[in-house]
Amino acid sequence: MSSRKVKATGKQISMLLVHCVIFGIVTAITWMTYDPKNGQWAYPWPAWTTAAWALALLGHFCVVFTSYEDKGYDLYRHQQGKQ
Repeated sequence: MSSRKVKATGKQISMLLVHCVIFGIVTAITWMTYDPKNGQWAYPWPAWTTAAWALALLGHFCVVFTSYEDKGYDLYRHQQGKQ
């Protein structure tokens, strides 16, 4: 008995696209405001925020496109008395 893949809804896909656009805009602004002290080496602090947000975006992508149904969820809800 294998689980079925859950098809992404239009709203989920559109919210992922909004997330991508906002990520792109904010990342571009962040890197444009980064001033490496007139050509001298400076700690690249925007790399941390870019990497962290990119991981969050990857997680969002995985939730939207790689989700599978949980066959035990209905049983769990019934056992909790919530159904």
